[in-house]
Amino acid sequence: MIDVRYPKILDLFAQHRAAGRTDSVSFLIWYLENYYRLDPIEAVDAVCDQPGDKGVDGIFVNDNNQTITIFQSRLRQNPTLTVGDTGLKEFAGTLAQFETAAKVEALIAAAGTAQVAALARRLDLVNKISTHELRGEFVSNADLDANGEAFLAGMPRIAFVGKTTLVTSYISESRSIPPHAQRTFDIGGFVATEYVVDADKKALIAPVKASELVALDGIADQSVFAFNVRGPLGKTGVNKDIVTSIEDVQSHKLFPLFHNGVTVISKELEATPESISITDYFVVNGCQSLTALYSNRNKLSPDLRILAKFIKMDPDSELAHKITSFSNNQNGVKPRDFKSNHPIQIRLKNEFIKYYGGQYVFEIKRGEVAESGITISNEDAGLYLRAFDLKEPWTTHRKSEVLDDRHADLFGRPEVTADRIVLCHVITNEINNALPQLENQLIARYVLIRYLMLYIVREVMDHDAVGKEMIQTPAIFVRDIETRKRTATCVRTIVSDLIIDFNGDLADVGEDFDYRDSLRDSKWVIDLRKKMVAGYLKQVQRGRIDSLSQEWTKSVQ
Repeated sequence: MIDVRYPKILDLFAQHRAAGRTDSVSFLIWYLENYYRLDPIEAVDAVCDQPGDKGVDGIFVNDNNQTITIFQSRLRQNPTLTVGDTGLKEFAGTLAQFETAAKVEALIAAAGTAQVAALARRLDLVNKISTHELRGEFVSNADLDANGEAFLAGMPRIAFVGKTTLVTSYISESRSIPPHAQRTFDIGGFVATEYVVDADKKALIAPVKASELVALDGIADQSVFAFNVRGPLGKTGVNKDIVTSIEDVQSHKLFPLFHNGVTVISKELEATPESISITDYFVVNGCQSLTALYSNRNKLSPDLRILAKFIKMDPDSELAHKITSFSNNQNGVKPRDFKSNHPIQIRLKNEFIKYYGGQYVFEIKRGEVAESGITISNEDAGLYLRAFDLKEPWTTHRKSEVLDDRHADLFGRPEVTADRIVLCHVITNEINNALPQLENQLIARYVLIRYLMLYIVREVMDHDAVGKEMIQTPAIFVRDIETRKRTATCVRTIVSDLIIDFNGDLADVGEDFDYRDSLRDSKWVIDLRKKMVAGYLKQVQRGRIDSLSQEWTKSVQ
């Protein structure tokens, strides 16, 4: 539960408070990060609050939903105060400045060098105002009073987000980690090397018994590796070598000579000539080794020691994250590994736990301990979103970009929620089940075809009332188990109809048809999509097949 009362609310966006930026704008940046799911850079880029900004605090253009949202944010220092109609009426006047292209041009001209003019130009509002829906969002840490509610009743394009909404809809980006009790390591007969940075940060390096390391809390449930960039990777070449060394008792004394050791960050670190004690600790490097040791703990002898680096600092600090990134090099680190600690990914994982616990698991870290439910990796989710939202199925073979260069584009958007990812998964599951119906099984078995079909299904949904509702409010269609089954049933029929058309289209290609290059060719994919969607809609219009809306009505009956 977050506290949005002043001054406690300032702690929520302390990192955004700076000279030259009002607290209201800092509050809006925090709101865009946590509720619109924007990347921190995008959130900052979306705001403006300088003299001459025409009452505008921020602008966000959502090309996917074709909306332009104008923001105004207000912080109330007195917790007893509410938001009335005065500020909302002023905001309505602000919103009116964006109603037409001519008005936007006039605003830009009048604003001169103000940030709102630069932001409007950068977002191409003059051209987009005719194709996008204009809406306003008033954000405050107070709730509406009766006058405010009465005013908004007649202003459907203005949304109000107040104290109650902020508190009840907040999804934390923090991990829920059980405490780890104090552990002590016997280093009698060895000398620990100490490196002191300051009173709060120091490091100790010493060879500690493997049998004592595997007694650390949190290895079995992986919580001790919470801040590591990945979980145990299984039987990699490096891990097989570790197990081989463990099984060779004669080499136990040599272990520190060929093993890189482990890195442990703890909030408390105490040492005597005979022992080292740690409290509230996490292993940030050495997950693979420690897991292998734990799995083979019955084979550990007193001679098997590991070089351990114990670092005293806050495990969740920026410096600790940097140490984690720099020290992970024993097994190849992928961009996905570093995104496992990204606030957007953690927030999505927590959202899955909140709404889909026991049904779906959002995997954000390679090697995570399997939980109950169907696993959806963030890598797969990114590919879904690339085909479904960004409408770029021809790029889904570039899997490495999903959690690297395109991470913000794919995940840093307000509509990217657990519900949306589950909807994409439900559709893709129906596509996978229908692919055996494709007569050309070479194409059917080719991975990219599922993303092409997901893209085409999305285009069909864009032409249907219920389909549009699924896209805009997926929670209604997938959060409840029985409703999710109905959604899957309706999608199954649509996919089957499309597969029939696809078979007809593929019948015309020659034997030398290169499906692999074609599925990577944006022009070929777009032309196919136009043809298939047009054919599908024509059959619906002629009454030969039912539309998605009709299928949905039938499923109710």
